[in-house]
This record gives sequence, C-alpha cells and structure tokens, in this order.
Amino acid sequence: MRHLIDFGDLERREWDELYARADRIINCPEAYLDTCRGKVSCNLFYEPSTRTNFSFQTAMLRLGGSVFGFADPKSSSVSKGETLKDTIKMVSGYADVIVMRTPWEGAAKAASLYSDVPVVNAGDGGHMHPTQTTADLTTITRLRGSVDGMSIGLCGDLKNGRTVHSLIKALAKFQNIRFFLIAPRALAIPEYLRQFMRAHDMPFVEVTGLEPVIPQLDVLYMTRIQRERFADPQEYERNKGIYVLTRAKLGRARENLLVMHPLPRVDEISVDVDDDPRAVYFQQARFGMFARMALLADLANQPRLDPGPVEIGRSPVCHNPSCITQTERYLPPLVKQNGGVDCCAFCDAPL
Repeated sequence: MRHLIDFGDLERREWDELYARADRIINCPEAYLDTCRGKVSCNLFYEPSTRTNFSFQTAMLRLGGSVFGFADPKSSSVSKGETLKDTIKMVSGYADVIVMRTPWEGAAKAASLYSDVPVVNAGDGGHMHPTQTTADLTTITRLRGSVDGMSIGLCGDLKNGRTVHSLIKALAKFQNIRFFLIAPRALAIPEYLRQFMRAHDMPFVEVTGLEPVIPQLDVLYMTRIQRERFADPQEYERNKGIYVLTRAKLGRARENLLVMHPLPRVDEISVDVDDDPRAVYFQQARFGMFARMALLADLANQPRLDPGPVEIGRSPVCHNPSCITQTERYLPPLVKQNGGVDCCAFCDAPL
C-alpha cells in the first residue's frame, strides 16, 4: 500500500502481512529498534487526541525514528488561512510519512493527492479511522486466534463513530461475521454502510437494546455518544447515557466475550467492568501501538514519489457539510460507487 486512507482499500493479503509484522514486533520488539532510523514522521492533529497521537509518536520513536508536527492547528499557518494542499506540499518536503487527524471527512484522501510521501488517516471527522481498526483486529486475533466466524455487537453512536465505520469495512475481508448493530434510531449507521454490507453479503440486524443480545456475542464493541459531532446540543442530551455496560449486565454474557472500546469512554462502560477479565480495552490500546509500529515500518521506508498534477475543481459535487470539499474548493470532483450508488470519493456521502 502507498497510503492508508480507508481500511476497505486493503486486500486481505495486505492485512495478513501487516498483522504478521505486528505479531513479530509484539513478540520481539528489540529486533525493530532501528527499522526507521533516520526517518521522520509528521503528525498533523487538527483535533484533540490522546491514544492515537501518543501511540503514533511512541511507535515511531520505538522504531528509531523521530516525530514533529502539531496537536493544535492554531499553532501553525493553518490559523493564517493556509490551505490543506499547501500544508501537505510543505510538510511532505520535510517528512517521510504524514499522520493526520482532522474534523473534516475526506481530508486524508485529499492530502494523499498532493503528498510526496505516504499519508495515514488517523481519523477524519465522523468518517473513518483505519488505524484504530488495525488495533481492533490485532486485539481480536491475538486474544482469540482468528477474526473469522465472530458474532460482533457494535453499540453506541454508530452514525458518527468513525471507528465503527472502519471496522465494518475491514470485516468484509473476513468470513462468517455476524453483526448486531445496537443504536438508537437517530444514531444508526449511515445508509452507505448498509449498502456496503448488503453488497458484501454481511448479515446484520439493527436493534435498540443492548441486554437482549449480549448472550449471543463474541465481541462487544462499545462506543461513546460523540458530543462533538452534534450540531444540536439538545439532541446530544437526549442520547447521552443511553447505553451503560455494567458488571451486572455482563452476568448474561459468554465467558470468553471480548469487551472492546476505542476510548475515550465517558459513561458507557462502568468502572466496575475494568477488572473483569473480559474487558480488554486497555490491552487494545497497547496493541494499537504495535499495529502502528508495523504500519510505519512499511510506509516510512517507502520512496518519495511525485503525485503529479491534480485536476482543479470549480465547485464541490458533494453536499455533506462536513466534507473536506466544502472548505477546500479546489479539490477535484471525485466520485465512486458504494453498493451501486454514486458517492463522494472523499467522504462516501451519496450524491
């Protein structure tokens, strides 16, 4: 792979190779101390982050490389009106790989059009978060031996949860996965993901209750209600705290259930769950560092490539107000198909 923008773009073979490398790093990290010696990562975090930012920094340092960037765009020329294109063209002249998180859906895809070095999507608004998916799949595979054949419950804000969106895309590459999509109707998965799951014969049921389906699950993936994605504060107030996993509720769950969470949590997992052996979300965060080490070991060592000229857009074809094309209007009008539906190639919104 040249960039990691959407986990769905990876072939199963590429994921197997990436996991095999992560597994070797977990088992023998000292063998990788010089893998990125002399390489530099530029981390551009336009949104707050703890785990993703720290784990990417730590991953590069553990590989022998170095890191620069910002965790607040107000400290950069972005605050002066610099375009995404110009920021990327500039920093790709300094770095060997770019890791970026933004509130704009499709921003990493846009960056990849102009970068001389690989771009990693560390979260683009409510759209995708593919490196969290590498953490998730590494966790399941390390702890259960395989991802195939799982019954997986995804619970919480499935509308805005980019970690959930990426995980669904990734699980299309595995066999016999059954989904329970647990969310209030207002926070159900986007329609393009329903189309994707149907097109890839991924069986799913949508329910609003958590407790009735817990006994059927191999993996319960909890997510927080994402306050920052709500335009209407009252809508957030109506939905917050709707799902809370407690030790008592786990009494009906399987003994080998994996309780996962991309973190941070707010109130959706009670602290009395933390000491249950089925709660693996802190292990999940550590596995994420190793998965990102495996990714950077590949991407940071790729040669520089001139991306070539890019068509100049005149007006966006996408009407999603969170899409990067709404602010960076020079971007080309790229279109792709999801389940037979024309969608924006940046944010996946139907056109």
